[in-house]
Amino acid sequence: MLFHLSISNYALIDSAEIEFDRGFTVITGETGAGKSIMLGALALILGQRADTSVIRDKERKCVVEAGFDIADYGLEELFKTEDVDFDTKTYIRREILPEGKSRAFVNDTPVTLQFLKNLCERLIDIHSQHQNLLLGDFKFQLAVVDNVAANEAERAAYRQEYHNYRHLQKERDKLIELNEKQSSDRDYWDFQVQQLSEARLVDGEQEELEKELEQLIHIEEIRSALTLADGLLSSGESPVNDRLYMVQTEIEKIESWLTGGRELAERLRSVLIELRDITSGLSRIAADLEFDPQRLSFVRDRLDLIYSLQQKHRVGSVGELIAILNELQDKLNALDAFDEEIEKLDYKIAESKSRLDKAADVLAQSRRGVFETLEKHIVSNLAELGMPNARFLVDCREADDYREDGRDVIQFLFSANKNGELCEIPKVASGGEMSRLMLCIKALLSTAKGLATIIFDEIDTGVSGEIADRMGRIMKEMGRNIQVISITHLPQIAAKGISHLKVSKRDTDKLTVSEIKKLNSEERVLEIAGMLSGSELSEAALINARDLMS
Repeated sequence: MLFHLSISNYALIDSAEIEFDRGFTVITGETGAGKSIMLGALALILGQRADTSVIRDKERKCVVEAGFDIADYGLEELFKTEDVDFDTKTYIRREILPEGKSRAFVNDTPVTLQFLKNLCERLIDIHSQHQNLLLGDFKFQLAVVDNVAANEAERAAYRQEYHNYRHLQKERDKLIELNEKQSSDRDYWDFQVQQLSEARLVDGEQEELEKELEQLIHIEEIRSALTLADGLLSSGESPVNDRLYMVQTEIEKIESWLTGGRELAERLRSVLIELRDITSGLSRIAADLEFDPQRLSFVRDRLDLIYSLQQKHRVGSVGELIAILNELQDKLNALDAFDEEIEKLDYKIAESKSRLDKAADVLAQSRRGVFETLEKHIVSNLAELGMPNARFLVDCREADDYREDGRDVIQFLFSANKNGELCEIPKVASGGEMSRLMLCIKALLSTAKGLATIIFDEIDTGVSGEIADRMGRIMKEMGRNIQVISITHLPQIAAKGISHLKVSKRDTDKLTVSEIKKLNSEERVLEIAGMLSGSELSEAALINARDLMS
């Protein structure tokens, strides 16, 4: 429940501290005194968009803070999810800075507006006059039925199956769309796969072929260099091998006398062996080298094929061409497997639809089970509110397709007269009748819905006299289950309050300010008497006021 509201620097309110009680609280005051201003401030707490135009003194920030007792509403998990400290006495604060920025806090922890909305929609419901139009809204009507049915578990089970069913359908649609698009490309992919497959590409062959081409082009230069090197090593007037042998022989003569001579002689022997092996290899390589014009033509043609494929596919290596080939083959395989994939999806969709049908039936049964209770309650309360011949019916039909909230299409039908035709509420109900209907629905929800506080902003519009008195009794009865706050101009309703707040307006030297005061018993008598008789209080009005309050 809401137990405290603090407003600072908001519109006509300079500073106000308001304490709220349990049960039924009424708020009265002349038109324009600031009752709607208080609701506007409270709307900021509920996450409404902030506007700097409401800042009274543009040099300082506007602050609205509300205290809620949330011990009995099971909100610990919500706080834990958002990493906000939980306290049974929770304070929500909203600040609007002069430069236009706004900040929100829960128990002094900064929070997002979305968290604020998620929290406050579990705590408080502000019913303004325009909300009567919701009586013609199918979603609102369905929500009323669901709240009375207390079928959150059934709705959650249905939603899970519904989303799974839609996901499978979308997956099937995407697969069909992709298949249709790819089928038009099949001939082109087949041609590319054939071309790449016929090339018989081997990863790394491009580099080897490029090296071989260089050798074939320069084979004469290679052979000439090998022959010259072989001659320098093994022939001519002073071959290198012979001169190195002579060096080895001379060192061997002195190796036993020279420090390190043995190691030096051994190194020379090794070098000579290696050089003779190189000489033999040079001769062999030179002898094996032959110019092969057919091989040169093959290598050039092979490289031209590789280069043309790389240019066509805009890649730079044979490995990338092989990857493209594999990807194209996978696409063609997927096309070949399309019928099988569709068959599998159709089977999953059929299973999901079967589960969805069952969940929809369970949800529908939970709703139909409360139709009679809902109808009887509203008709009974309408009779109490001076409409003894009113009729109310919950009409339900099955939609052509599945919806996120089930297959039920709910519609409230109403007639104020005994023989009148049952029609949609907005078509046949007057403003006063709609106010009474909405009050009956809210009264029912107060026992069925775990809402902490409901605020009625002049729900009594269009009624007076005995009907107003009965509306007050219903709101007072609602106050046994939840906290009810009613802004009213009617003394019959004001007299039913357990506590009474008065909003007034006064002028100072520089501006006009709104003030909010909690009235004691005698002050309540004077206020209600004034509502009955006007500015001049008569003894009869005072007696009447006391009589209403008793």
